[in-house]
Amino acid sequence: MTPSPLVLRQGNVCDVAAGEVLAGHDVLVAEGRIQAVGPRLAVPEGTREVSVEGRHVTPGLIDAHVHVTAGTADLGAQAEDSPYYVAAQTSTILRGMLGRGFTTVRDVGGADFGIARAVDEGLWAGPRVHFGGKALSPTGGHADLRGPGRQVLDNHVCAAGIGVVCDGVDAVRRAARDQLRTGAHHVKIMLSGGVASPTDRIDSLQFSADEVRAVVEEAGNAQRYVTGHAYTAQAVNRGLELGVRCIEHGNLIDDESVRLFREKDAFLVPTLVTYEYLRSEGAGAGLPPASQAKVGVVLEAGLEALDRASRGGVRIAFGTDLLGTMQVHQSDEFRIRGKVQSAADVLRSATVVGAELLGRAGELGVVAEGAVADLLVVDGNPLADAAVLADPARVTAVIQGGRAVAGEPG
Repeated sequence: MTPSPLVLRQGNVCDVAAGEVLAGHDVLVAEGRIQAVGPRLAVPEGTREVSVEGRHVTPGLIDAHVHVTAGTADLGAQAEDSPYYVAAQTSTILRGMLGRGFTTVRDVGGADFGIARAVDEGLWAGPRVHFGGKALSPTGGHADLRGPGRQVLDNHVCAAGIGVVCDGVDAVRRAARDQLRTGAHHVKIMLSGGVASPTDRIDSLQFSADEVRAVVEEAGNAQRYVTGHAYTAQAVNRGLELGVRCIEHGNLIDDESVRLFREKDAFLVPTLVTYEYLRSEGAGAGLPPASQAKVGVVLEAGLEALDRASRGGVRIAFGTDLLGTMQVHQSDEFRIRGKVQSAADVLRSATVVGAELLGRAGELGVVAEGAVADLLVVDGNPLADAAVLADPARVTAVIQGGRAVAGEPG
């Protein structure tokens, strides 16, 4: 059912791309789209009129690195759970994200077409989901969640893991095609070791160059792209040179990484909040001891990498990568990034840049005529203070596709 037309009156509209606030502007919404933005708009008869005077109107937020099926930080143990139980956890996680103002997310390991469809059809409340299906990992890589003594490997689609293990060019090519067959918006591969995996090292390189090229070719053939999990400069730079369009994390990048990001017109998605809470809450959320020991390797370097990339002009999207009970801290990424980036740049990362990464520039991440009517009503100016959006209580209303889905705009 299409929501009735709505006009938000006399708000301070955030023009995120320009970094400006348009004071005393109205936003007219109908049929799920923004119809007009301007002062004292004339509206059709029957339009619901709501005053938001004194508050700020921003685009709905985009989190470009989530795992909506990760109901625990012990991803290896979750692979043994019932898919129905994981689905119930996923529904709760999605609803929480929407309430914090995230109207679109990009899932980079775990979510599939069924989850995206459940949100699109209104079966679940949540942000629209751009999914990649299962991330691709070599044996012993970041999505191989077996302990060293376990031999059995279950790549079945119903197994509630974040990835699929594949080795060799033919197998990797087939795995990429299988994700794309389901409608995946991207393909994720593991370029280096990670924190949550039990048997790899952070500084390991994963997949051969030929295997990476095969995935890049398959994604390109399907008019999609490859994103790569990578921490070290060696892994990041290798991935960019082989055609990977986006890098997740990148905590240990160097100046050569920045040059390659610019040359390849690639994106970086830092995920700083996850390390802070993995250190303080990871054990209670189920993170195994072997993974807890890895957190310190990447924690301290994250802000330095963000600063290096920001000063170097890299296109930086917003990501969080939280797991289990730590998902509630999603908004805290704004506070952390505000330590080294301007508030305007932080907000751009969660709106304009995120939309560019998703291939939906001008449609998401902006308050502009013709854009999808994903809007937040906020107490405070997030273009001047990044901490405003770090407090979900200051998001007083969430509008998704022209429909109020959390809070009240008036």
